[in-house]
Amino acid sequence: MTAGRVVFAGEDARVAEAQTPLDVDLTAAIVARAMGGRLAGGPADAPIRGVSIDTRTLARGDLFIAIKGDRLDGHAFVGAAMAAGAGGAVIARDAGSEAGGWQAGAVLIQVDDTTRALQALARYVRRESGCQVVAITGSTGKTTTKEVAASFLGLKYRVLRSSGNLNNHIGLPLALLQLRARPDVGIVELGMSHAGEISTLVAVADPDVRVWTNVAEVHSAFFVSLDAIADAKAEILEGARRESVLVANADDALVMERAQRFAGVLLTFGTGPSADVRAEGVEDLGLDGTAAAVRTPAGTRPLRTRLLGPGNLMNVLAAAAVALHYDVPLDAIVARAASLEPAPHRGEVLRLAGGVTLVDDSYNSNPRALRIALEVVRREQRCARRVAVIGEMLELGDGAVALHDSCGRAAATAGLVAIVTVGGEPARALGEAAVRAGLPASAVRHVATSEEAADAAMAIVRPGDLVLVKGSRGIRTEVVVTRLSAEFG
Repeated sequence: MTAGRVVFAGEDARVAEAQTPLDVDLTAAIVARAMGGRLAGGPADAPIRGVSIDTRTLARGDLFIAIKGDRLDGHAFVGAAMAAGAGGAVIARDAGSEAGGWQAGAVLIQVDDTTRALQALARYVRRESGCQVVAITGSTGKTTTKEVAASFLGLKYRVLRSSGNLNNHIGLPLALLQLRARPDVGIVELGMSHAGEISTLVAVADPDVRVWTNVAEVHSAFFVSLDAIADAKAEILEGARRESVLVANADDALVMERAQRFAGVLLTFGTGPSADVRAEGVEDLGLDGTAAAVRTPAGTRPLRTRLLGPGNLMNVLAAAAVALHYDVPLDAIVARAASLEPAPHRGEVLRLAGGVTLVDDSYNSNPRALRIALEVVRREQRCARRVAVIGEMLELGDGAVALHDSCGRAAATAGLVAIVTVGGEPARALGEAAVRAGLPASAVRHVATSEEAADAAMAIVRPGDLVLVKGSRGIRTEVVVTRLSAEFG
């Protein structure tokens, strides 16, 4: 685990990040009280400048919190933390000899549970900061929506956004602790793989604005149905007040069925006529993105984004709804939308030597996102041939083979001359389904690893080709991107 990093959005905000002090005062006594713990060592007025759960990223003076994880117990690293310059440690009351290495005079706080203590401290900082908090959940699009919303809000406000995907029971609190800098708005993600997890996260974040992007077959290994996934995501509705705001996907029936019980203000986005922020006359521009007219309560404007596919258009609409709620001018929003660039490995279009166009969507995958990516490839005509390297989609449970099978049928209609599938039997099933749907057997190859997939791709790709690379993170399809970029770069 790493402590992660949170950054401000926008040029002015980056200057503010360097100049703004940590305004939420934290001392050993305050932290112990916020955690419901006991200050067992060190001075009560000792300042707490930072918090870390990882000795590899710990800065001198940080308070080390000994988190007990699935693989490692942080109590075994208290001594290493102190040797690295930690100003103190937070340990479980029953840690005993496992927490050796604490140095006399340093801060020592004992708590019942160190993970819950971290969450409690984050909740305290979040409330003391006085800033607005936007929390985003959904099966797909969370990170892109977060990044786009931060970009839009950064036009008017000092914005703090969580880095990467600090979105679980440990990552979210670490992100919220950065609100000590008192930005105007903090934007975070709420992720989950099991029921009950978002309930915990939303209680910690206490968001003013909640965004629900969609429901899809993600983490279905842990759920019996899409409805069950939707119910788990619907935990984002919990704890709302009358003034709380929910920005919800009007095009997703599973979202809207549950959004009706939200206790606060409901704002919607989508392409249908009922959406408060909606795209009309949508034009697919292939690898150049999407164009539409965006109709909002603040007026109607032409909008264009270079982010690929209809899923990203929905992410932009969701972010626009958030920005409009915070009175960011619509003209400024559509101007910024035109300059947006995808995050690394999330639909990046790389123009390589020899006219090879590489769509790098290797960060992650799920059935909905893969089908959308294949449709983008199908519509793109400015290429000699189309090739796809498709990694297995993980955590799909008993339905994995059937879901890969359906994506294989979609791949057969995408105009591909070759498919390389990567991973286990579900990935093999995708290729076999594509053959049954009409793709020649000679056009499909299955390999076990992304290193082998890179070799296979190198034997297939020619100048002028369009290549899609997509797969779950555990399959590491970025290896293929790296190899092709080096060869044709």
